[in-house]
Amino acid sequence: MDVHGRDLRYFVAIAEELHFTRAAERLYVSQPALSKQIRALEGQLGAPLFERDRREVRLTPVGEALLPHARRVLAEWEAAAGAVRVAKAAQRGTLVVGMSTSPGRGGMLPAIRSRFTAEHPEATLTLRQIGWHDSTAGLADGSSDAAFVWLPVPGAQRYEHVVVAEEQRLVAMSSAHPLAGRAEVDFADLLGEPFLALPESAGPLRDYWLAPEARGGRAPVIGGEISTPDETYEALVDGRGVCLIATGNAPLLTRGDVTAIPVRGVSPSRLALAWRKDDTRPLVQAYARATHLATTPG
Repeated sequence: MDVHGRDLRYFVAIAEELHFTRAAERLYVSQPALSKQIRALEGQLGAPLFERDRREVRLTPVGEALLPHARRVLAEWEAAAGAVRVAKAAQRGTLVVGMSTSPGRGGMLPAIRSRFTAEHPEATLTLRQIGWHDSTAGLADGSSDAAFVWLPVPGAQRYEHVVVAEEQRLVAMSSAHPLAGRAEVDFADLLGEPFLALPESAGPLRDYWLAPEARGGRAPVIGGEISTPDETYEALVDGRGVCLIATGNAPLLTRGDVTAIPVRGVSPSRLALAWRKDDTRPLVQAYARATHLATTPG
C-alpha cells in the first residue's frame, strides 16, 4: 500500500478540525477535492476513517488508530525536509571565519581555502577581522561560524578546536628600552616592567598574555590597554609598557621603533581554529577538516 504524504496531511487536518469545509480552507484546497482524496484514502485502507452526517464529523475506530501514526509520519517528514534544506543551504552558503590575528603563517590560509573549496566549490568563504576585545573572534555571539583564536579561549567547554601553530612568546618593547639590545631575556627581568594588557572583555586571554604563572604571585603593573596592532605599536613607541606577543605576530609591530626579543621562562603560545561544539553544519566541519589537514605535518 502506497500512501502519499498529502493524503496524510488531508486526513490529519480533518481529524483536527472535524469539519471538511474548515479543513479545506486550512489546506487551501476545495472541499470537493478534499472529500475525493479522503474517499480514495479510505479505499486504499479498506475502511472508513470518518463518520459524517449533517451535524458533525467523527473519527471511526480506524481513524482513531491511524491518527497518532499519521502525525508522527508527517512530523518525521517535516524534520527530514528541514534537514535537507539546511544541508543544501550549507552546500551553497557562506562560511564566516573570524580572526583576531592573521593566521597567514607560511601560506596557511591559502592551503586551507584550497582544501575547503575542493570539497565545497559552491560555498562562499568570508574572512572577518575582529578586535582583541573579543578573544573568541565572533564565536561567542554567533557572528562567526569558525574562528582563529589564541588559547585559552573563554568558555572553552563550548568549543572544539584544532591547534594550527605553536610559537615561542617574545617581548615587544620600544627600541629605546634599556633591554632592547639583548638577544634574549628572562621573564624575571620583566617583573618590574609595566605591561600592555588586552581589555577585560578578553577574559582568560588577558591573563595569559600577562603570564601570571611566571610571576611568582606578583601582580602585573598595567601600563595601558590595547585592542589592535596599531594601538599596541603606538603604546610601545610611547614607552607605556612592554607586551608578550607570538613569534608570528612580530612583523605586525617591529617597524623600526619597536623590537621583539625571545623570552625564557614562559610557555609557547598556541593559535587554534575553534568552532562551537553544537554546530554540526557540513561547511563548519569541512573547514575544520581542511584546517587539520593543511596544518598537520606530512
